[in-house]
Amino acid sequence: MPSFAGVGVVDHEVAVRESACPHGQPIVANPSSGHTLDAVRKGLATSGALAGVGSAAVALGVAELVAVATGPRSAPIVAVGGVVVDSVPEPVKQFAIDVFGVHDKTALQIGTVVLLVAFAVAIGVAAVRAIWYGVAGVALFGLIGAVAAVTRYDAGAQAVLPSLLGAVAAGLLLVTLIRRVTGPLAAQETRDTDTDTDAEADVAELEFARRQVLTAALGAVGLSAVAGLAGRWLSTRRDIAQARAAVALPAPASPAPAVPAGADLKVSGLASYVTGNDDFYRIDTALVVPRVDPDTWQLRIHGRVRSSFTLTFDDLLRRPMVERYITLACVSNEVGGDLIGNARWLGVPVKDLLDEAGPLPGADQVVSRSADGWTCGTPTAVLLDGRDALLAIGMNGEPLPLEHGFPVRMVVPGLYGYVSACKWITELELSSFQDFDAYWVPRGWAPQAPIKTQSRIDTPRGKAAAGTVTVAGVAWAQHRGIDKVEVRVDDGPWQTATLAGTVSVDTWRQWYWRWQATSGKHTLTVRATDSTGATQTEREAPPAPDGATGWHSVTVEVE
Repeated sequence: MPSFAGVGVVDHEVAVRESACPHGQPIVANPSSGHTLDAVRKGLATSGALAGVGSAAVALGVAELVAVATGPRSAPIVAVGGVVVDSVPEPVKQFAIDVFGVHDKTALQIGTVVLLVAFAVAIGVAAVRAIWYGVAGVALFGLIGAVAAVTRYDAGAQAVLPSLLGAVAAGLLLVTLIRRVTGPLAAQETRDTDTDTDAEADVAELEFARRQVLTAALGAVGLSAVAGLAGRWLSTRRDIAQARAAVALPAPASPAPAVPAGADLKVSGLASYVTGNDDFYRIDTALVVPRVDPDTWQLRIHGRVRSSFTLTFDDLLRRPMVERYITLACVSNEVGGDLIGNARWLGVPVKDLLDEAGPLPGADQVVSRSADGWTCGTPTAVLLDGRDALLAIGMNGEPLPLEHGFPVRMVVPGLYGYVSACKWITELELSSFQDFDAYWVPRGWAPQAPIKTQSRIDTPRGKAAAGTVTVAGVAWAQHRGIDKVEVRVDDGPWQTATLAGTVSVDTWRQWYWRWQATSGKHTLTVRATDSTGATQTEREAPPAPDGATGWHSVTVEVE
């Protein structure tokens, strides 16, 4: 019979065989209740599963508390999740964005926890057979978390501590619980003879042990959940929220143009012209938001330049600020999707910084690097062509929200975010497209990605009443602007919609059209034409590799 540290543990085959009394009959304790040693043995797998889950919960709770000192990205759920984000095939990532949208990272972490629970159940059940199976499983869990953490960008040796210490705590609890539930049965199995009284005592002892394991496992899950949430909160929010609140945005040397009257049609169901900070889409690879202290933040500008230099946050604040309305869009946005928003940004022109650095011949790419190691590559020519590409510190009159890049991010009109909108930025490196592929390029996305002309119907959706119906939506072609929007009903002729005003060619534009709706099911379709005279293509294409195309349509039931 396998054993660990001198304590007998029940083998699976032993756990399911009958125990006989000296007369060859099964020992039955309290026959009227049907409780036998065999029945109790068969429940050991459940007790083992509970022990495994409780131990895994302790591992995570301890790890999150340790991560308060070592950094939130060293916690195993975050570290392993980051490896998954970086490693899964691109179609899987796009599927997650399509299904979960801005909640894709939450879904990933929940999915990771679900897989961990399944693994923990397997460890616990295996530990009932032989305790070293369970110890080995816990050790494997700790090793995976430690390796994931230490291989993340800019991680130090201390990043292994959350996973390793969590695994030690989990192993101790697992051994304790498994010993408690298997010890009495192992003792019973080694006795030479049994009596009915012995059997009843054995059953009572085993049932008591199982209840103890259940109570301990549930308690471990509850306490670890509290400890884990507290640890995550402390490690991700310490001091930075206060630092953000202390930032006083300087007045812009070049204020944003006033939004013209009528730019926001205020039609029910229509996206507002300016997107609020809380409603602005967020798509990035950060499972935990980087907490960058503005007092220690630095921007290094280097690479293929005549003069490298470094800026502090105070240096940036002392520079002349530009304020502009700019619409940002995610390349993952499907036709008709909502991964797009318009905000008023405050920042320093990137062109001014590059002019000071002096790009050398052949430096046709500016690589932006985030505090968490993410990179994007922007054409140098775009950043120098006079458009309002900014190192932004403000969004809609406030310091950047933590989720949107505090203290500094880049905003470039006319390019999809994955090639321009680096959050939590710490570096600008002059390079070339031939010499360096930014994060998304090896994963199948295009090195350069200007935003495509697109339009969307926001209202009506689903049902409408017969009569005059206002069809409304938004259209965009950043840095080119929208000149015309057309709508058609079913396969009828195209009808020209009325365009609302706009601040500049760098923002989206609202539109509306009055439809005399008749009863029945109808399909509404929209298309836009930009200021160059190019009309968006009808050809349907997915977001990869450089942005979705096609006309947006909605089906409306008119009653």
